[in-house]
Amino acid sequence: MAAVSAVHSQQAIPSAAWKRPLGQPLENPGKAMKSGLIDDGYWQGVPVGGLGAGTFSRSYRGDFARWHIKAAVHKYEPVYANQFAMYQKSEGDAQGVAQVLMNGHPQNGELSTWKWDYPVGAGDYYALYPKAWFDYRSDKFPARVTLEQFSPILPDNYRESSYPIAVYRWHAQNPTNKTVTVSVMLTWTNMSGWFRTFTNDFAGTPNQGNHNDYQSEMIPGSGTMKGIVLGRNHIGTNDWDGQFAIAALDSPGVEVTYQTTWQASGDGKEVWTPFSKDGRLANDTKSWVSDKEKLAGAIALRFTLKPGESKVIPMALAWDFPVVQFGEGRKWNRRYTDFYGTSGENAWKIARDGLLHASEWSEAIDRWQAPYINDESKPLWYRGMLFNELYALSDGGTFWGRQVGSDRRIEPTFALLECFDYAYYGTLDVRFYGSLPLLKFWPKIDKQVLREFADTVPKEWPEQGMSVWKSQLTGEPVTHKRKKIGAVPHDLGVPEGDPFVAVNEPGWQDTNDWKDLNSKFVLMVYRDYVLTGKTDKAFLRETWPAVKDAIEYLRQFDHGGGVPENSGYPDQTYDDWVVSGVSAYSGGLWLAALRAAEESARIIGDAKTAEEYHALFLKGQKTYISQLWNGEYFRYDTHSESSNDIQTDQLAGQWYATLTGLGDIVPHEMQVTALNKIYNFCVLKYGDGQMGAANGMTADGKIIDNPEAREVWVGTTLSYAALLQSESMKDESWKTVHGLYHVIYETKGYWFRTPEAWDVEGNFRAGMYMRPMAIWAMEMTHPRAK
Repeated sequence: MAAVSAVHSQQAIPSAAWKRPLGQPLENPGKAMKSGLIDDGYWQGVPVGGLGAGTFSRSYRGDFARWHIKAAVHKYEPVYANQFAMYQKSEGDAQGVAQVLMNGHPQNGELSTWKWDYPVGAGDYYALYPKAWFDYRSDKFPARVTLEQFSPILPDNYRESSYPIAVYRWHAQNPTNKTVTVSVMLTWTNMSGWFRTFTNDFAGTPNQGNHNDYQSEMIPGSGTMKGIVLGRNHIGTNDWDGQFAIAALDSPGVEVTYQTTWQASGDGKEVWTPFSKDGRLANDTKSWVSDKEKLAGAIALRFTLKPGESKVIPMALAWDFPVVQFGEGRKWNRRYTDFYGTSGENAWKIARDGLLHASEWSEAIDRWQAPYINDESKPLWYRGMLFNELYALSDGGTFWGRQVGSDRRIEPTFALLECFDYAYYGTLDVRFYGSLPLLKFWPKIDKQVLREFADTVPKEWPEQGMSVWKSQLTGEPVTHKRKKIGAVPHDLGVPEGDPFVAVNEPGWQDTNDWKDLNSKFVLMVYRDYVLTGKTDKAFLRETWPAVKDAIEYLRQFDHGGGVPENSGYPDQTYDDWVVSGVSAYSGGLWLAALRAAEESARIIGDAKTAEEYHALFLKGQKTYISQLWNGEYFRYDTHSESSNDIQTDQLAGQWYATLTGLGDIVPHEMQVTALNKIYNFCVLKYGDGQMGAANGMTADGKIIDNPEAREVWVGTTLSYAALLQSESMKDESWKTVHGLYHVIYETKGYWFRTPEAWDVEGNFRAGMYMRPMAIWAMEMTHPRAK
């Protein structure tokens, strides 16, 4: 595979990609609602890194600033020695131009010999996850250069999608009548050992034992791979031990030069003096082991472009941190180690694959995205948002791996993290919304997650934990059993504990008695069966005992009407909004779950249970309608202060019934009437109808005085909008979703850190949240069968 490919024109960046001028500041960005929540600001960008591989991102001003290498730990701090720089010189000019490709400069005086402050707005940033493009347009550069960035996140791919690799393809075109020399440099700090701490920055991170080594390797048919491996001395392999590698292919027409080691905290002249002279580095192989000093390495790609000529040349940046060690000490190996080994010394091999497969992977991503981004029946802004909200699949703290020493024949464990502020793995009430794209594009993973949940249902974790909400209410500690038999757990554990072994972490609420979790589990099992072709009966049979247990467990809260009743505290996903008696949200989920369980029973041949669930559904439906329907909408509940309020998510059960073809759980005319009421109140009367759907509004159209009712939740708004789509209420649906787009991508700067919630001022809570991936409900909830 050739390192250089001549192209006839600059690569077309899809029109659906989100676009912003390079380095353009944002006026009046959104802020966190309260102190203690992660709020790094709007300098963000598309992340790189595979599922469970650890990730990081380069912001649209050009700095590498966000780091999610250590499992479930968020760090945000620009590392200024991690940079791209460019040199260009036209034939006949006395000297060339060298420029760091960042709109800004170090705040501490480091790297003072470098030419910083690339002009703001001299080009554009484009994002269409898993790709991003930096399109450079400085009038100082005669050649036009665009940097394409991606990792091989590919649908129905359970290998390359796990790789810790970033591919950077340089698309260069010479529009002038003179030959132009172009060189691009990548400098990288040796950050091995830096991911030892749980802090949100790199304060106190060690450099001792770090060292850089030059490597080269002949690759038949491609050239000579040259680069730097940045590693460290260590005994055994801990979760902070590993390597980075930067590499490129030296081949006819492309010269790769390098500087193996230089001091990242110095003035940087070791690399800048030679690079700014002619675009070359010194080819210095000198290496030493750090005492305390920060080390860095550099490579440069140099080539010439004749008038009218174009080239595409890849660089690779790989990392290998194979171990994840959670808080109580258990060690796991990341998924990619199934293909590269667990030594932590394979960054070079991973980089090699990135260089050799760069074009193939790029084209595969384009083929995946094409049907969606070219669908002109849908708004252009939405088509870009559809993929950009998938960043959380890899970058949200995702885990994918297996216990050290475990049987390789067993499927690895996978979990999305709820978010870094609320660091729970696999949070079930949230994945009900956010896991839709995982099911659509990686169905084997989603089914495996539900198998793990199913395995916990008949089990008990007897240790006591504290319920924070009730303890705050009473002023003294209120404790509860960690996990009861029959209760579907809220989560699969927390990073600070022993996740996937000790589930249902005690915390804000006693989730054993939540009224939505068991129903949601039943619905997701049926969803995964239906939406993968209705062929995997083995999956239904395997999970059937847990499904039956989940239904039976909830029946203890049925006080005679056929619907489990909420218990006078926030016992559902709206965990700060008290609910009591029969409720629209939990009750509707229950009715849908009964129908899903009924159909599941029929499929696996359990006719008696199917009949029992059908009778219970009819009884519950009668109670639900008679107690909650008021002629315009289903009231929030029967007994709390919010009983007459209008909840956006009141039709969540119906949404899943529509999604999975279960039909109407309440009469169709009631659904349409309620959808219109929600739109007219929760959408149009909140933030001038330009912020999404408020969780709730009072019956007279006022914002509810409750911390969660008065918020917009991105993921639940999207499920509501998907139900609107299924009813062909497209204008209402697109206006609702555009309100989300307006806040995230136009006014508040929440790109690639989409929060769970914002208030009417646009200030947010819980960034980098799982639930907004529910945007794929818009693609997966099909029009209602006539």
